[in-house]
Order: sequence, then structure tokens, then C-alpha cells
Amino acid sequence: MHGFSDGHRSGRGARTALALCAAVLLVAGTGSVAAYGEDDEGHGRHEVAGDESHELMESIDSFNEPRLSPSGQVAAGAYADAWKHITNMPVKTGTWGEVTTSPYNEDALHYRDHSASNSGGGAGHSAGRIAALATDPTHQGVVYAGAAGGGVFRSTDDGATWTPIADHLPALSVGALATAPDGSLWLATGEATTASDNYLGSGVYRLADPVHGTFAESDKVGGTQLDNSSIHNVTFDTAAGYVFAASSHGLFRRPLSAAQSSAWTKVLAPCAGVGVSGTGCGVSAEYADIANDIAVQPGSDGRKLLANVAWRSGADYNGFYYSEDAGTTWKRANPTGAINPAEIGNASFAYAADGSKLYVSMESPKLLNKASGAGVYSVLAGVYVSRSGNASGSFKQIANAAQLSASGSAMKINEIGSGYQPGSQAWYDQIVAVDPADPDHVYLGLEEMFETRDGGANWHAVGRYWNFGLSCFSYDQDSNTCDGDVMHSDQHAIAFSRWKGGTPQVYVGNDGGAYARSTAQKTPGWRNLNESGTLRNLQYYSVGAGRMTDGSGDAVWGGLQDNGVSLLAPKGSTYQGQQLNPDGQMVSPFGGDGGDQLVNPANGCETVGEYTNLALQITRNCGYTASDDGEEDAITDIAPEDPLARFIAPFSADDEDSGYWVAGGEYIWGNTKTWATEDGDDWTQLYDTGAGHSTTAVASRDRVVWGAWCGSCNPGAAFGRGIVTNYGGTWHQVSLPADFPNRYISDVAIDPSDASGGTVYAVVNGFSRHWNEGAGAGYGHVWRTTDGGATWHDVSGDPAATDSFPDAPANSLLITPSGTLAVATDLGVFTAARGSDGHWQRLGAGLPTAPAVYLTPSPDGRQMYVATHGRGIWKTPMP
Repeated sequence: MHGFSDGHRSGRGARTALALCAAVLLVAGTGSVAAYGEDDEGHGRHEVAGDESHELMESIDSFNEPRLSPSGQVAAGAYADAWKHITNMPVKTGTWGEVTTSPYNEDALHYRDHSASNSGGGAGHSAGRIAALATDPTHQGVVYAGAAGGGVFRSTDDGATWTPIADHLPALSVGALATAPDGSLWLATGEATTASDNYLGSGVYRLADPVHGTFAESDKVGGTQLDNSSIHNVTFDTAAGYVFAASSHGLFRRPLSAAQSSAWTKVLAPCAGVGVSGTGCGVSAEYADIANDIAVQPGSDGRKLLANVAWRSGADYNGFYYSEDAGTTWKRANPTGAINPAEIGNASFAYAADGSKLYVSMESPKLLNKASGAGVYSVLAGVYVSRSGNASGSFKQIANAAQLSASGSAMKINEIGSGYQPGSQAWYDQIVAVDPADPDHVYLGLEEMFETRDGGANWHAVGRYWNFGLSCFSYDQDSNTCDGDVMHSDQHAIAFSRWKGGTPQVYVGNDGGAYARSTAQKTPGWRNLNESGTLRNLQYYSVGAGRMTDGSGDAVWGGLQDNGVSLLAPKGSTYQGQQLNPDGQMVSPFGGDGGDQLVNPANGCETVGEYTNLALQITRNCGYTASDDGEEDAITDIAPEDPLARFIAPFSADDEDSGYWVAGGEYIWGNTKTWATEDGDDWTQLYDTGAGHSTTAVASRDRVVWGAWCGSCNPGAAFGRGIVTNYGGTWHQVSLPADFPNRYISDVAIDPSDASGGTVYAVVNGFSRHWNEGAGAGYGHVWRTTDGGATWHDVSGDPAATDSFPDAPANSLLITPSGTLAVATDLGVFTAARGSDGHWQRLGAGLPTAPAVYLTPSPDGRQMYVATHGRGIWKTPMP
């Protein structure tokens, strides 16, 4: 995932990692120290290769922490209750329109700044993270893709084009997809790649006619047993007549013949003593009973099952569990041979079609928990095979990180940089699958895609991380001799076609979308299934817009999870004599992860983009590199040196004074050079929010600045939050009343109707104490002060009223020119008139229920943009 910190300032980006000064591997749940140096041409400041996994964990935490604060525990039913309230709320007239409908080309030729861009690496067109894939067994060319935060997409032309078919379910986070023997499509919500509370779901849905139909709430299977969980796998045990769901709360089962409303039954949860006894747990409830995979052994008449139940960082219950009676009773396996039972972590299973072989890919908690700098460059325990198909083995190791790095991988230490080898994120991106037609033909997905055709004797990297650092690579296209075996990094899903008479295909889903090729193909290259731009599941953190100076329209920018910063310029637009978008595509001037975004409303080619952690970069020409090799610098690092910025740290322009910017980490920063800024020294420390504090929101109006912070930001006994300001002329911490929620403050906005800057709204994330188990969780999500913070009032409304603000995580607030409040939440956008004090409406129709995380006005103030984390950028007339 996160743009990987090799020898490249922006993460996964362009420069090779030949001159790094240190190696850092991350550790589960801990921080790491970034080492910095210069690349081989003296460009920029670069982080080290092994730090990507740490950044990934930071990203997960950045999503979890606001929603789980203060306790880390949210009772089941929170999202479902909020959704029930929302469906009964009044609706404000309006229609949302999708903005990011163009193909997204991360390899565009003239966006190749060597210090910031990934363009040239070979990934090509990208989409957002695909967490699940399935093929229709009877309709040739029908493929289903499950997006991490964007619902389900259907293709009827073998991936050439896609249509969303689940946009208005209560949760668009997808954990698993599976086509049942009767042709129905089962959707399990709650993304499973993180094995934690990220992107929780609303259960399982069954679509009877997926070739033509669309998912609806009425398609839900079972009761509330799987709400607020992530589901890693759905498996049909047809012979025994059951369907199984492996979830973050254990393994569940229900009869295939059961009525739609019949409950799921938990059949395996070692910590809870379900299915087995005396196992022990060894971790807190948050990490208990995580079922990562479930497989039925072919040829066993549906009786033999194998499950991996394990927490990535290690727990007493970690292990393989098997059943010989279709899941009614379970035993803990004692694998023999190369697998060490004490080293079992997150694992994936794949049986040969005849059940004769069992393949296992496994992460090692011992390696994950080793100290930073301990010489560990991968957390992959290994890839194994049981040639008897038995859960107890004996297992033979058929691959490890060193073997895979020597198989044509781009992740060899001397090519990608010290500290990073295949499997460094095996706790996150890991999948193994066997060709149904050949028990020796196996695909392995880690950061890259690997293939063996001889049962593991020989492996080949068939989907490399990128081409940077390889001897074949050159920015000069005439000199670049690299083959086409590159796809986006971080593999999560594999599916095979099952169409009679069709050429067998393998489909792969990763952090950049979906790819496919024939299972018989031995030559390089994949079909990129993102090229049409219709797989529209990009995961944005932010959006900004500015007018193009040639009068062609607005340039729309946005920061993305693991897909850099996108730029959608009007087709045919020009800037400084250069044509920016001749073919109507989006491009990626910045690589890696993209955080917050600031765009000059009067000049859409002037923008500041955040990589992560307040690593700010400025471009004044849309990041355009005129030469074919991108040698000239189009992007400049202007990051302030802050010790404790959030993963996505806030910064913004002053609402009134165009010559002033503010940003927040541990310190609140000010900048008077704005678009003339040359480096990080142009920022001035304004205020220290406090040791251990990190700014979560910042706003300025006529240089009256308000900021919110958390510290510790980790939910638990030490969680804290606060608000600071220089209102009144001196910086100080605001004294919050006892009933102000002790939760994460996501945004602050200064009301323009008060010239003093003393009327401010604060937006609170998470859930009220009705659901959050922490003392002091409080009520309300929108609070207002009219006296510079001396007093605060909850303007969310009476929770019992149908027009009150929903009890759902709130992320961003915008005060429109008419004085209307607009608030983006995980379940939509809501508005209220200024001064209405608690009377809210759901805004408009058509917006998918992916988390709405960021609001910004169009340059002319007539439109409002919203960034969603899973379904791209949308806009509506300004309310």
C-alpha cells in the first residue's frame, strides 16, 4: 500500500534506492525512525525502503483512531443504527454528479518529476484497491470486483468496462465475493485486508441475479451477527449444504437451504471457547478470534474443513483449526514438517481441485514483532505445501523471501534498496491460489505476483512492483527495454474463469485495481482492466479545485490512498504553452500516497500536495515535465520539519487573507510566502500544541487561527483531545466544557459572518457513548462557540428527533456562501441552516455511501465537491 519509501521522496516513486543511508523495518503497532538521504543524482530528501509497512499501519490507524476514540471499542450495531436514522431523515433537494469518470493514467509521459512522481514505473492505468474478485460460472465474460471502500462492480465484457451494482448499501466496504452453485452472488462487507476494525461492514448480501441485478438492503442474509465486522472469506460447502464466513469475530456458518433471515451461527472462536476449549487468547478483545481463511478440502464430501484463526502480531489462539464433520466440531492442528506451529500468523490456504495438495502462504508474528533495524526485511514465514492435503502435513517449504526476490522480483535488496524484500507486508497483502486445471500451477500474491508451474520448485515474478532500479529501466523510452510484467503493488484477490469453451483466465486484484491474463500465458504482460476508467473506486483523502488560466474550466486535484495525487484538467487545456490533457485522462504528478490538498482557486496549476505526515510539495505548473524523460524539476519539497504530524496532516489557506497559509503537526505553522514558497524554512512555528500532541484540524480567517489536536491519539486510557487558538491576540488552549465529547475532533471551521473569528464550529468523529464503551465519549457531532471558545453548544439536535444529526463518524465541515452548514460523514453529507440548531437534512440524491471525507467549494462558489474514500470525487450545486 502506501507508497513505498524507497529512495524516493514521494514514497513508491521514481528514483531507485541505490544511495539510502539506513534500513528500517516496521514493527506491529510501533513507530519507526525514518532515515533520510539523497538519491544517486542528489535529488531531494528520501525515506528508506523498509518503512512502507509502517506507513501502511499508520494509514490504518489514521482511519481507525478517529472512529474508535476514546476507548477503542464500539458496540455492534453502531453503523446500523445510524443508517436506520438516516433513512428516515428529511432530504434536501439536489443531485450529486460523479466527477472522476476519466481513466487514471499513473504512467502519463509528461508527469515524470524524478523527485515526486511514479510515472514511468510501469503500472499504467490504475483504480482503487480491489479486495475481492469473482467470476460468473455460466455467463462468459462476466466478472465481479469488490472494492475496498467502493462496493461491487460488474463487467459483462471480461473487464473492458465496469458498472457499479452496490452503491447504496449501508456499507460499501467489501471483504469477500463468491458466486454460489445456483449462480447467485454473495457479498460479504467489511474489508478484511487489515484484520482489524478498519472499514467495518453491515453483514452479508445475496444477489439472486447478479448478471442483471443490483444489490439492495433487502438482499441481506441472516441477522445482525456479522454487523460491525470485517469478513475475510465466504466459502460454500455444497456437499454438506453450508456456507461459511470467516470474520474478525470468528467463523460463522449457516445452512444454504435456510430462510434468508435465518441467523448465522458462530462455530469457531477459540478465545470465546466456541468450537474448541482451553486454547487461551492472549490479546485484548479487539484482536480476538480473527478468522483469516476457511477452505473445504475437495474430495472429502464436504466434511473436511481448514481454518486459519490468528492475529498478525501473535496471540495464544493463533493456529490452524480443522473439522471433519462440516464445521460442527473443531480441533487445533499440530502442523509437522517445515511449519512451526508457534510461528503461525495470518495465513492463506489453497487446495488443488482434486484435494491432493494443500498450499499455504503464512506471515510470521515473530518476524513482525522483531525490533526495528534487526536485519529483518520480510515478515513472510514462507510458502508451504502438504502433498497429502492434510492439515497436519507434513509441510514442505517451497518458497521464502530470498527465493522470491531472486525470481525476477523488483524487490531485490540491491535494486529496490536496503530493508525491503517480498513479504514485508504479508500481514496485509497475501493470497495463494491453485489453477483448477493443474495442481502444480500456483499463484502467490504478496506485494508482487508470483507464479510456479512445477509445484514450487521454480518461481517467477510475473507482476513486478515496478521497473525502477532494474537494469532494463530508462526514462528515455527508446532506451527502456523492460517487459510488461508490471502491475500495481499489493495483491489481495485472485479468481479464475469457469466458462465452458472459454480460454481459462486468472484475475488479480490489488491496491491499484484489477488485471487479467490467460492461465496458459508464459510471455510477459497483463490486461489492465482499469484502462476504461469505469472501475471507479478511487480512495480519496482530499479534493481541491482551481480555475485554469486559459478559461477551459476547473482543474480538480485529490490525494489518494496509494495512488498519489490525481489531476483532472479539462480536456485540451493548456498552461504555459503546454497541452496538459490531450486525451481526456487523469494523471498523477505526485506518487505514493496523497494526503491533504491545497489548490489556488485562481490558478488550477498551482497546488500544494501532501505525501504523508505534512510532507508538503508544491508545483506551479501542474507538475508537467516538458521533456520526455522528466528530468527537469516540476515539484519542490516545502515541508516544515514537524516531529509529530498525523499521517494525513491538515493545512489550508486563510479564508480571508490570500497571503497566509497555516499547517499543523505538533506545532501550528504559518506561512506568508504562500505560492512563492521555496522550501520548508519558509514556515514559521506559531504554537506548540504540547508534547505528544498532533494537530487534527486547522483553520484561519484574517489570521485568527484555530486548531484541534489529539494526544495520545491512540484510543485507550491515555486518549486526549483539545482545541487551541490565537483568538484574542495570544495563543492558548481552549477550556472545553465537561459535556464536550472526549473524541477525535476531525475539523474546525470559522464562521465568515463573525469578523472577529470568534464563531467557530468543531466536528467530532466516532460514536456517542450509546455505542462507544469509553467513559466521556459524549454525544453530538457538531459543536459551536460564538464567544471565542468560552462556551460551546451542541448543535446536532435531539437524538430522538428524525431531523437530528446522525450518530455517525463526522469528517469535514464547510460553511457555504449562503451560511448553510454542510458536514461530510461516513454515511453521507448533511446540511443545516446557520442558527437552526439541530435541524438537519440529508443532502441530495445519487451519492454512494462510501465514506465522505472532505468538502471543498468550486472556484466560483457555485458547486461543492466531496471526496469519498472508495467512490471517487463527486459534486453538487452549493446548498
